[in-house]
Amino acid sequence: MLWGFYFVGQGVDEPLSSTGFRQADAAGLFLSNVKFTHVFSSDLLRAKQTAAAILGKNRFCKDLEIKYDARLRERKYGVAEGRPLADLKAMAKDAGEQCPSFTPSGGETLDEVRERARDFFEFLCQLAVELEQKGHGKPGAAGRSSGASGEQFVFPWTNHCSEAEPSSEGSGSFTILDANILVVSHGAYMRNWIGYFVSDLNCTLPANLSKSQLSSVSPNTGVSHFIIELEKGSLLNPKITCVCLNQDSHLVDVGAECVASKVF
Repeated sequence: MLWGFYFVGQGVDEPLSSTGFRQADAAGLFLSNVKFTHVFSSDLLRAKQTAAAILGKNRFCKDLEIKYDARLRERKYGVAEGRPLADLKAMAKDAGEQCPSFTPSGGETLDEVRERARDFFEFLCQLAVELEQKGHGKPGAAGRSSGASGEQFVFPWTNHCSEAEPSSEGSGSFTILDANILVVSHGAYMRNWIGYFVSDLNCTLPANLSKSQLSSVSPNTGVSHFIIELEKGSLLNPKITCVCLNQDSHLVDVGAECVASKVF
């Protein structure tokens, strides 16, 4: 998954590099004690391979079905795909615009990417509500809040975060639905999704998160964790808490060059 500062986008559907596989394996080990209930991935090959590698290292859900969704694809960069970042900057300069808001010919606008993210997020919320209605998402059923088999839901980045994870107990009319969903996507797409969370849905962020961290593209296989609470099963006004953003501690032993590299 090591592409350097090149724009891969949707049109260049290449497999992971050897470094990318090492990064994916490291992410899998990092998340090996988390029991996911659902896994969704972009249908681009590098994301598919990353999702498979993560599940392959998991202690509890190696055989969980991965569902591929085109809404999770990277931003489409049009004529800039497969070309160096310097080329995109030159195109933006010629157009009198700045990256990353510039849209190359044939590419997606940021609003179009955010619309895809919004649509997929609403789909996830609907999935969670349906689970609750079927009785699979009630507190104490099989989730992290039940206290049973707790090791299956120990998130390894807790010690790296300034905010404690919210609890379903004492949360008033809010209930955390017990769906632990892994979503595997791409850097520029996720930056837009997080922007949607923050600007449109008033996501609560860790106190120590800087503006530059919020706007940066995640390192390859960087991990972000969000808690979504829906009031009385309603899809309106979800309460979103960011536990950690672009966590990369699992990449330390993979190599310093991996932490700095980006996939677009």
